[in-house]
Amino acid sequence: MLHVLAVLAAALLFGTTGTSMALGPDDTTPLSVGAVRLVIGGTGLAIIAFVLARRHARHTAAPAPGFGVRPLGLMVLTGLCLALYQPLFFLGTERNGVAVGTVVALGSAPILAGLLEWVLTRRMPSTTWMMATALATVGVVLLGFGGEAAAAGGGGGGTDPIGLLASVGAGATFAVIANTQRRLLDEGWDPFTVVGSMGASSAVVSAFVLPFVDLSWLGTTSGLVMALWLGLATISIAYVMFTWGLGGLTAATAATLTLGEPLTASVLGIVVLGERLSALAIVGLVILAAGLALLAWGSRASRDPAPFAVEG
Repeated sequence: MLHVLAVLAAALLFGTTGTSMALGPDDTTPLSVGAVRLVIGGTGLAIIAFVLARRHARHTAAPAPGFGVRPLGLMVLTGLCLALYQPLFFLGTERNGVAVGTVVALGSAPILAGLLEWVLTRRMPSTTWMMATALATVGVVLLGFGGEAAAAGGGGGGTDPIGLLASVGAGATFAVIANTQRRLLDEGWDPFTVVGSMGASSAVVSAFVLPFVDLSWLGTTSGLVMALWLGLATISIAYVMFTWGLGGLTAATAATLTLGEPLTASVLGIVVLGERLSALAIVGLVILAAGLALLAWGSRASRDPAPFAVEG
């Protein structure tokens, strides 16, 4: 159960991103905030995780796997995916609006994670996971479109295919992160080493973006506070908790639990920003919470049993 709570806590921190940006300076851009967020957060993540990895190594008798091209490549892959997630996510929201872009990205992530895990490990997702994911995804869809309908006065428009592809791509990068980390953990790698490598890789990639974006907002108090929170809380601390929680869960289950992010974002929008939700969005919130509760209850035990055998 502690692993479930760790992933839910990470999702809660992820869910503060939108509110933090809303309370920050007005002259920011998604690309500049995203790059600064990952440079600060990725660096902090690497420092925290590697310190924890060293302490953990002193208290375990199990020998650590040797570094090789394959595991190092997988760790770098998670960093690249973390760096790619934000431009894809922001492109999706720019093309189709925040509600639709967020729904597609967050809603597709657990489904893609479950499918990818099935392909890679031949581990059939549990019935509880399928029911909870379906319930939570319906909740996210209702929440997203309910919010958009309220904002647009009930009007609707077409969706941009490039934006949809970008949002699905964002969901896919998170699915790859969850499955790659789960694979490294199964091979005996310490979770803190895995997540520290992801942080270091994402920070290096994002640092190359900094010379090409406007960072004047960092000179303000609100901008600096926002950058530190987004980096240290929503990246450094959140991903340490997510990866540690992943150690006791399947990649599919962990990805579904992160749907607590839109739940948190919606509650903060109401309480902190004074936003109002339509009746449809409120129903979506209730259904989403029910799906997460079902998954948390069904995940009280350890990870799912070993992959099923394929006949023939």
